Amino acid sequence: MAASSRYKFKKANTFANTLFTVGLWTITTLVLILITGLLLYILFKGLPKITPGFLVGLPSEIEAGGGIGPFLFNSAYVLFISLAISIPVGVGSGVYLAEFAPDNRFTGWIRTCVENLASVPSIVFGLFGYVLFIDVFDIGLTILGAGVTLSLLNLPVITRVTEEAIQAVSPDLREASFALGATEFQTIAKVVIPAALNGIISGISLAACRAFGESALILMAGGTGTSGEMWDFNLLSQGGTLPVHLWYIQSEALVEDAKEIAEKASALLVLITLLITLAIRIPIWIKNRG
Repeated sequence: MAASSRYKFKKANTFANTLFTVGLWTITTLVLILITGLLLYILFKGLPKITPGFLVGLPSEIEAGGGIGPFLFNSAYVLFISLAISIPVGVGSGVYLAEFAPDNRFTGWIRTCVENLASVPSIVFGLFGYVLFIDVFDIGLTILGAGVTLSLLNLPVITRVTEEAIQAVSPDLREASFALGATEFQTIAKVVIPAALNGIISGISLAACRAFGESALILMAGGTGTSGEMWDFNLLSQGGTLPVHLWYIQSEALVEDAKEIAEKASALLVLITLLITLAIRIPIWIKNRG
């Protein structure tokens, strides 16, 4: 009887495991199909209508046929500013927390704060940027304010991902490096960080794609408009970006082709996000294959 009961119990567990695995694969497949279908729908609906004039043309408030040139430029400019600030500070903070910070309550409190900041809604950072750059420094809605505020949004994500990626590196690599006579700095710079590079790059890619598609924060810190020039590098110009323009077109625009502009802008936004991911990941794939 005991053997028969064990056999039935094992058979029931095997069936349950199989059923659970099939259920997970089914749900995952359905989600992937849904996301892929949605992305393809957006791309195929908007991409064929995009022309070079649309990409570099100036937007129009009344007449049809306007472009998105200044907003597209601002999107790239604000993203560059945010990453130029958040990547060095975030990666450096992650390395310090993983390799140099003492294991005590204060360090644990810092890690908790970083994790909490990573989950704060972007509009809260936008309100902080609004208060800092408009109420305190009184410089208005600018590219500078949008870029710096966006870097604050990226910073906790990059810091936490970097720390976890470095902590996941095998201790054997560190011991082998020390055994060969390398210093602690040489070990971290030439052994630990290259070994953790895949995880670090994944975090940067996630932060960059999220930043490029951000709208609420930009709306609060950068505004809804631009200077009206295509290549305006003035940091104190208005910092409206492509996602903000898309929101404006969908909600308040008066032009008769607002729907078509929204479709093209949506497709372009999705395409650029995918290209950013590939541009960051492809060098790592090439390195791993080599």
